[in-house]
Amino acid sequence: MAQLSGKTALVTGGTSGIGLATAQRLAAEGAHVFVTGRTQDRVDAAVAAIGDGATGVAGDVTQFADLDRLADAIGQRGEGLDVIFANAGGGEFATLEDETPEHLAATFDRNVGGTVFTVQKMLPLLNEGASVILAGSTSATAGIPAFGAYAASKAAIRSLGRTWAAELADRKIRVNTVVPGPVETPGLKGLAPSGQEQALLAGEAAKVPMGRIGQPSEIASAVLFLASDQSSFMTGAEMFVDGGAAQV
Repeated sequence: MAQLSGKTALVTGGTSGIGLATAQRLAAEGAHVFVTGRTQDRVDAAVAAIGDGATGVAGDVTQFADLDRLADAIGQRGEGLDVIFANAGGGEFATLEDETPEHLAATFDRNVGGTVFTVQKMLPLLNEGASVILAGSTSATAGIPAFGAYAASKAAIRSLGRTWAAELADRKIRVNTVVPGPVETPGLKGLAPSGQEQALLAGEAAKVPMGRIGQPSEIASAVLFLASDQSSFMTGAEMFVDGGAAQV
C-alpha cells in the first residue's frame, strides 16, 4: 500500500525544485497534494506535472489573505490536513556592510513569517497525528560570507521546529526540520551571475564530501520519510540530507 494513501498534504513553494519534486513524490505515495506558488501559470504547470492527485492554489505565503484562501480551499475538501511541508522561501547575497533594513525584513518575512503564518493558519485543519516538516538549510550552521540574513532566518526555523514540537505534542502532531545541502534547483542557480551557473554548481559540489550536489528527488525522499509513519518516533528533530557537507 502507498505510504500516504488517503492523506492530504500541503506543499508551499511547490512549483519548482525541491517543492515540486516533493509534491510529486507525496502524490505518488497516495496523498492528495495542495501545492502553492506565487503565479497562477506556474501553479497550473505544477499541477499538470503532479497529476490527478493535486490541487493548485496560487498565493504568496507572506500575504494573510492568500493564506486564508488556501486554508479555505483545503477546508472545503473536508478531509483536514495530514502533512505540511513549509518549503516556500529563498534568499539573496548581501554582506554585513551592504545589508539594508529592506533586505533583512524581506528575508525574514518570506522565510520566517511565511512559515510561521502558514503553519498557524493550517492549525485548525491539522488532523491528530499530522506531520509538519519545515525547510531548513545547512547555511544555518555554516558561516557563508554574504549569506547572513538567509542563514539567520533558517536558524530561526530550526528553533521554531523545536518549540512547535513541544507545543503540538498533545495533539500527536510531529514537527521536524529537513536540512538540505546544496541541491540543483532554480533557486541555487539563481544565486549565480548570468552565465556562471555551472561554475557555482561545481564550486558547491567541491565542498561536499560525496563530491556532488543533491537532486530535488533526494530531498523529496527525506520529506516523504518524515511525512509517513516510518518516522513515527521522531519529533523536534533536524534531518540533514547534505552529502555530509555539515557532518564531515
